[in-house]
Amino acid sequence: YIFITGGVLSGLGKGICTSSIGKLLQWMGFKVEPIKIDGYFNFDAGTLRPTEHGEVWVTYDGGEIDQDLGHYERFLDINVSRFNNITSGQIYWQVIKNEREGKYLGQTVQLIPHVTDEIKRRIREIAHKSNADFILVEIGGTVGDYENAVFIEAARQMKYDGENVLYIHLTYVPIPPHLGEAKTKPTQHSVKELREIGIQPDIIIARSPKPLDDVRRKKIAIFSNVGEDYVISNPDISCVYELPLIFDQQKLGEKILEKFGLKPRKNKFRDLNVWRKYVEKIKELKNKVRIAIVGKYFASGLFTLLDSYISVIEAINHAAWHNNVKPEIVWINSVDLEKNPDKLDILKNIDGIVVPGGFGKTGVEGKILAIKYAREKNIPFLGLCFGFQLAVVEYARNVCGLKDANSTEIDPKTPHPVVDLLPEQRKLIKESKYGATMRLGAHIILLKRGTKAYQLYGREKIVERFRHRYEINPRYISR
Repeated sequence: YIFITGGVLSGLGKGICTSSIGKLLQWMGFKVEPIKIDGYFNFDAGTLRPTEHGEVWVTYDGGEIDQDLGHYERFLDINVSRFNNITSGQIYWQVIKNEREGKYLGQTVQLIPHVTDEIKRRIREIAHKSNADFILVEIGGTVGDYENAVFIEAARQMKYDGENVLYIHLTYVPIPPHLGEAKTKPTQHSVKELREIGIQPDIIIARSPKPLDDVRRKKIAIFSNVGEDYVISNPDISCVYELPLIFDQQKLGEKILEKFGLKPRKNKFRDLNVWRKYVEKIKELKNKVRIAIVGKYFASGLFTLLDSYISVIEAINHAAWHNNVKPEIVWINSVDLEKNPDKLDILKNIDGIVVPGGFGKTGVEGKILAIKYAREKNIPFLGLCFGFQLAVVEYARNVCGLKDANSTEIDPKTPHPVVDLLPEQRKLIKESKYGATMRLGAHIILLKRGTKAYQLYGREKIVERFRHRYEINPRYISR
């Protein structure tokens, strides 16, 4: 078991770090299974606002989970189950359920041992079912967060229980602009706090704007009681897929195996070189393609966040790289377009337009304006989920002459409900059952020969993942 914790601040990239560690182990012939722990009391990520927690990652088995599991799948080329995202909501719900069913035989139910035991049971169950060599457990948030304390205690107990456990702590080494010098004090305090709750990290990964120098590495090692060779540099990079290569240069994979007393099962260099050539190709691309993403989940106070659409970004990146071009993503707020249609001119130098998924009325007409612009100006367009549904609305209004056509999600009284609730969803909505009740997960799709979809996929039967309550109204398809 490898536990990855974070310190100083959130958003350091524990998901990318965990994925990169998993990649190193895969290159050396080991099977890995990643788990993400989130301290929030939501049962899953399905009802969380995108601007608060980032996008929802949809698993093949119908889970709505943390976006980090998307990184796991992209890096490791595996399907991750919904059960691999553990939340406080799930743990406490199960503990209370067990108590109500009398499974604790009258004991006083407490954080220790009952909650920690449930956490450990979940982790071990995933390990048993996956039959993996390494279980990578990323604990979200930072050391010191109230909601994470019980998970870190469970991680401590795993080693006490006699399991083979390694602790990796990802922390931050800032370079304040007014100083121009990397400061290790935040890392020192973060490790100190981790040790106070019973965990001595085996490896420290230092995230910093620049590569860690020997002076700071030695300082971190002394104050953290970790050998200098086990202080790993994690500098800012332009392409996240370069991180496994940076870790490999520092022999991180070998150092992990050394801690467990293991040796590589296969020579890593064949797979590593394929990965290296891919990253080198990405970094050398010159020709650009400009893709506009017309969405609404950007703003968080005075800041603009892109995590709401991270999978869309990565899909555009992968598609562009495959076609030997460098993607330049242009962000367009549909709410602004709705208020100021004159701003549509921003789309005139765009090579393609993507309207991603979303919920609710805000910014809808702005998205429809962008879709109309793409159709009239013959700009390549891709509508995803709600974005595709709105493309149907736009076409119905402006080409088919169905005045005031709409989705019943936006206008329940529309005279032309070209997008409507799935039949099985009506009862659920009436009963206010929103959590994990959409059409979710992987489904088989049959493509019609002669269509653009069939041309792109090259086959009749495909599998894609879904997350929606509404569909194109079958009554209007023939019209």
